[in-house]
Amino acid sequence: MTGEVAVALDVGGTGMKCALVDTDGVVRHAERHPTDTGRGPDAVVETILTVAEGLAGKARADGLTPIALGIVVPGVVDEARGVAVWSANVGFRDVPLRDLASARLGLPTALGHDVRAGGLAEARLGAGRATGHVLFVAIGTGIAAAHVVAGSAATGAHGAAGELGHILIRPDGPVCGCGRSGCLEALASASAVARRYAELTTAVTDAEPAAGVTTAPDGGSAAGPGPGRTMVTAAQVAARAAAGEEVATRVWREAVEALADGLATAQALFDVATIVLGGGLAQAGAGLFDPLRAALRDRLTFHREPQLVPAVLGDEAGCLGAALLALDQLETP
Repeated sequence: MTGEVAVALDVGGTGMKCALVDTDGVVRHAERHPTDTGRGPDAVVETILTVAEGLAGKARADGLTPIALGIVVPGVVDEARGVAVWSANVGFRDVPLRDLASARLGLPTALGHDVRAGGLAEARLGAGRATGHVLFVAIGTGIAAAHVVAGSAATGAHGAAGELGHILIRPDGPVCGCGRSGCLEALASASAVARRYAELTTAVTDAEPAAGVTTAPDGGSAAGPGPGRTMVTAAQVAARAAAGEEVATRVWREAVEALADGLATAQALFDVATIVLGGGLAQAGAGLFDPLRAALRDRLTFHREPQLVPAVLGDEAGCLGAALLALDQLETP
């Protein structure tokens, strides 16, 4: 293995996943830090830079040579200019993060989008490896996608490519966080599954006031039980559907059908060889993939059916993708 490494940071609204990754895509060191967005965007930027400096120092102390830095963030990212244009989760508005990091560390720096970076990693190192045309779809609190062709993820003209969660699926459907009714995200995300189940039962989610509200491990929503109420997450809805519970089965079927509609639209647009599903909802395994494959097949006419497979890199995907972006820029003339 080479002694050269990329410093990689995957910045989320709650925490940062950070690593030193060598040129073969092997993680040589990993650590995590809180983002602490409550302190404001300027403080978050300083934390990112401080953590990156620490990782570079760790590399040198271990006899490794940091040669590039990759940072990925949520929201709208202008990768060409290296600017975090907008991120609700982190509070960024037109932050020139690439230039700030490059000036602080003295390393060539790449700035990217977290889901696109995760898709890049799954396409090149994970479940979509060697298939050429890959659509990575992350299904958690929201839904986003990355279209990767020949190892490169499309960014779009304005840095907003891959917003699959905001294609219109049901015009008369529930209101999405973006303000429009019937988006895929409002119907088939983990939070949407939990919310829909709550509407049909006495369960509650964090969309409704309740004591003891927490964030569920599967990326969905969960709420502490009040009098006569129960906890609910998307993972629990999936498990209840598998056990034959009527309401859960209905909710799960609605989500699968909406997701199949979204993926059929994506396949008509992108004609990929492989669709890789990641995020909390994909952890339902065969309970999701078996009915989803069948529903997607039913919706395709002359379009070729893609492989539909689960992601394999887990929550390391974004960090590995950040490293790939960092290393790729060294090869760009």
